[in-house]
Amino acid sequence: MKHIVNTSWAGKMKFDTEVNGHHIILDAAEDVGGENAGPRPKALMLSALAGCTGMDVVSILKKMKIEPEYFNIRTEADLTEEHPKVYSKVHIIYEFKGNDLDMEKLKKAVELSQEKYCGVSAMYKKTMELTYEIQILS
Repeated sequence: MKHIVNTSWAGKMKFDTEVNGHHIILDAAEDVGGENAGPRPKALMLSALAGCTGMDVVSILKKMKIEPEYFNIRTEADLTEEHPKVYSKVHIIYEFKGNDLDMEKLKKAVELSQEKYCGVSAMYKKTMELTYEIQILS
């Protein structure tokens, strides 16, 4: 299977990328010639990671008959100082809220995503350190 994404220049530093029939505007900050009309490409890498693992976790928890009231994935990335500036480490924080959440089941769902199912995590682990933690918020 091949994925194809079309990305068209829209002037200055702006690009319109079409992914699965959906358009996303990418842009740079104003201080580097952009108009700040959309997210930066590297930040979207973190969003892709969160979305991939988040979908896995929700699917696995659903099979376990667990539905949190709140689920958020926060990704924090360390960027190198020199060019090309790349992420050297990414830390994922899985935040849950809800009644009677079983930490062992949450761990199992996150571990299955990270070790077996999330293709974005698997790709990123080949090039950077990837760590995670689980928090149950009150």
